[in-house]
Amino acid sequence: MQNDPRSHGLWELTAPPAPQTQTLSGPMEADVVVVGGGFTGFSAALHLAERGTKVVLLEGREIGFGGSGRNVGLVNAGMWTMPDELPGVLGQLYGDRLLDLLGNAPKVVFELVQKHAIDCEINPAGTLHCAIGRSGLEELEARAEQWSRRGAPVTLLDAAETARRVGTDAYAGSLLDMRAGTIQPLAYVRGLAKAAIAAGVQVFTASPVTAAERSGSRWTVKTERGSVSADWVVVATNAYTVAPWAEVRAELVHLPYFNFATTPLSPALQKKILPGREGAWDTAEILSSFRYDRLGRLVFGSVGALRGTGTAIHKAWARRALKKLFPEIGEIAFEAEWYGNIGMTADNLPRFHRLAPNVIGFSGYNGRGIAPGTVFGKVLARHIAGELTEGDLPLPVTDPMAQSFRPIREGYYEVGAQLAHLVQARI
Repeated sequence: MQNDPRSHGLWELTAPPAPQTQTLSGPMEADVVVVGGGFTGFSAALHLAERGTKVVLLEGREIGFGGSGRNVGLVNAGMWTMPDELPGVLGQLYGDRLLDLLGNAPKVVFELVQKHAIDCEINPAGTLHCAIGRSGLEELEARAEQWSRRGAPVTLLDAAETARRVGTDAYAGSLLDMRAGTIQPLAYVRGLAKAAIAAGVQVFTASPVTAAERSGSRWTVKTERGSVSADWVVVATNAYTVAPWAEVRAELVHLPYFNFATTPLSPALQKKILPGREGAWDTAEILSSFRYDRLGRLVFGSVGALRGTGTAIHKAWARRALKKLFPEIGEIAFEAEWYGNIGMTADNLPRFHRLAPNVIGFSGYNGRGIAPGTVFGKVLARHIAGELTEGDLPLPVTDPMAQSFRPIREGYYEVGAQLAHLVQARI
């Protein structure tokens, strides 16, 4: 994608082709214009079109160009914040709503995949959150208790069961979440795009928005060669936001994350390493993740950017870490490598913004884009359709708040990950 093999890596190599689209040219009319061709944008567009709404979607690059096409592909429930902490941050009403919505979000993803026959390597086998040491295990014990109290199908596993499921004795235990699973993320977003187009959405790529102007009750969203007039604007660009809603980007600190995909492991290794095909990640501050793709490639990643000195540093670390976790892998080749940016908010929680009258959007997924993006898109569609008032939404309306020293912090995260991986021989 964009002639850059490090932008989407394995996902670009193995995803079904994107639907054919064109660049916007000339004026158009719609009920809603959606800006951003990722999980949130296409979910909102699809659910609106199914309600008979005329939708135009504008994507500045290609379908799934941002975080939707670059991530690990873990379909997780909830957010990073502990369940019991949400009501304290958001208040009881919104805290409970968000917990309910995001706790059930993977189910919505799996149902959409089935309904629209999306070929995206969906695997609802659960995920394993793996504990590093005693402190990591204590964190997972708290998560398990809090989610179990809410009826979630989560199980705290001891070190022995974790070793059996993961294939290494590196962890003190793990949290198995059967709501979750894995997906080929670029294939999923392309499948959503095909479903949206089939439902009547008009999609235009290579059409970055340059301006948005209000005249009466209508908005005119402009690109270099065209424009769309609509009653509503959905801003669904999240961490990759640019003008004219730069305040969304200013609220997010970019945290880079890379992945390497091995050559397919042998059948014997696949029976030993993650034999149940769960997706996995750990409790380390600079976390790591690993999961299989359909052909048995192990996708292994961590915090950092594959550019400059980071490319060699992170690749060398990945080889060391894999060999320490799974010595039987030996010297294995990487077939693909890529990285992207996670949009982190100050409190690790998403936001709902009314950027102007009838200009709305969710952002700040903090590395949990697949399931939240899908259900937030559906919520936006229901709100625009009049099925939900602002008071019914899972988050309160807030104004974007720029994070201080953002460029410095982003540089610190990138350099800090390199320094950590230079000296770190374990996960």
